[in-house]
Amino acid sequence: MLNISNIRNTLIILFVALILLIQAQAQTSGWQRYDETADLALLAQNVNDSMHFKLLNSRVLDKNRLWAPFESALSSFTGQRYDALKAVVLNKSVAEIQLAVANGVISYAELTTFYIYRIREIEADNSRYLNAIISLNPEAINRARMLDELRVQGAEVAADSLFGIPVLLKDNIGFSELPTTAGAIALQDNVTANAFIAEQLMAKGAVILGKSNLSEWAYFFCNDCPSGYSAMGGQTLNPYGRFEFSTGGSSAGSGSAVAADFATVAVGSETSGSILSPASANSLVGLKPTTGSLSRSGIVPISATLDTAGPMARTVADVVTLFNAMTGFDVTDAAMPLLSDDYALQYRSVSLVGKRLGVVASFAGNAQYQSAVNLLQENGASIVPVELSSGPFPRFSEFLGAEMRRDLPLYLASYANSNVSIDSLAALQAFNLEDEALRAPYAQALVDMMAQGQWTAAELEAMRAEMQTLARSQLDALFDSSQIDVLLSLNNANAGLAALANYPALTIPMGYEDDGRPQGLTLIAPGFTEQELIDVGATYEALSKARRPPQW
Repeated sequence: MLNISNIRNTLIILFVALILLIQAQAQTSGWQRYDETADLALLAQNVNDSMHFKLLNSRVLDKNRLWAPFESALSSFTGQRYDALKAVVLNKSVAEIQLAVANGVISYAELTTFYIYRIREIEADNSRYLNAIISLNPEAINRARMLDELRVQGAEVAADSLFGIPVLLKDNIGFSELPTTAGAIALQDNVTANAFIAEQLMAKGAVILGKSNLSEWAYFFCNDCPSGYSAMGGQTLNPYGRFEFSTGGSSAGSGSAVAADFATVAVGSETSGSILSPASANSLVGLKPTTGSLSRSGIVPISATLDTAGPMARTVADVVTLFNAMTGFDVTDAAMPLLSDDYALQYRSVSLVGKRLGVVASFAGNAQYQSAVNLLQENGASIVPVELSSGPFPRFSEFLGAEMRRDLPLYLASYANSNVSIDSLAALQAFNLEDEALRAPYAQALVDMMAQGQWTAAELEAMRAEMQTLARSQLDALFDSSQIDVLLSLNNANAGLAALANYPALTIPMGYEDDGRPQGLTLIAPGFTEQELIDVGATYEALSKARRPPQW
């Protein structure tokens, strides 16, 4: 005879056990806010004042929403499978991943799921998070599955193709599936059309995985705020030393995310140092191309004169692949020359014999820099000592402010979603003052400057002409007088000079200081000579093998 009481008690026990199991799973895969007081106190002891943060996690972003759309896919992707695929994915190049797909070791859908699983594993862990991601594309896995099917049906995929490869976009680049926020609460509902370069990436078969965090408004927002902070994404941290080293800015999330293997490659943007700085800080390869070589349409601007998008990756080869996937002539971008649709860089092996490389005397005391110079010289390069001054440009910030005051309203009128309430810098200033503790905890000194500034078109043109002429004459004279092919710089030093002269720059992992801080060798050359940078950079990378993945 059945004992109803025992059955009921058994069912209650099973139900409670199920609830506890669900709660345990939620605790391991979900994110919960925590008291940041102890971590902020630890950061306050850092000798670098720029690491003295006011907060860490965003006050508006619930990280659980990032991976919520993938609940089904993640529930069937086991921890065992994740661990098994680490050797296939982590620290691997595009070509290595494409080979693994071709050999049936992994699919594009599994690759995309792997990255989302990894993002959840790390960003949900309050002892490891990086705050590198603002949003994830809810259609990413579905698109990867579609690309898998196309491959099965016979689609030809080159070894260096971005077909099926997950790519992160800095969150000032338009992508129709996600808001384009520039890190600002004022743009949190700014769902726009694809930027031109996003269209190009999609056409090449890339999987847009999501949007990476950034220094708010591309780091032209406040005077004393740390690089890598935005109200939307919180404080980006560096996987080489979460509480030790800055991420650099403003493409901080792109740098941190690629270093941490949240995606294969990422797109950043630069006005002055915003690719070079985070790439060198996160031991990555970053290319700041000549302004006009990649479209800026659909990207939240600072300066129409200086802004450019650019690729960030772990290898020179992947930077070339990502750059080539974004090129194309955009008739709406007045900065673009008449480039052919097949404009591309080449990743190739070249001899350094005959290459004349300018070595900046003031960097002689940097051990990694001197070691890089010696290695290049030992392998055939001619070393030419040069003296270089990076200025002065006392009105540089004023110039950028005047251009952003002109260019941001144009973007808002042409691209912004109708839900966006601001239409000018003055409107942004007023919006942030409604809740400054939430929207601008480090204040908004540069917005204040721009909102109050008055510059006529003639005054702006005079500032631009003066600074660009000075920068170009300085670098042109240096290259002409010394007959160098490439100037060797350090990290993002001379980024402003290169930007004003519209000289492209490529930074490559060079080594690490005694405390583990990454260092980058940065190559600078005249406009539209990116191939020269790639040739020298690829050779240096192969000789030095300097990059090490973060141990964290």
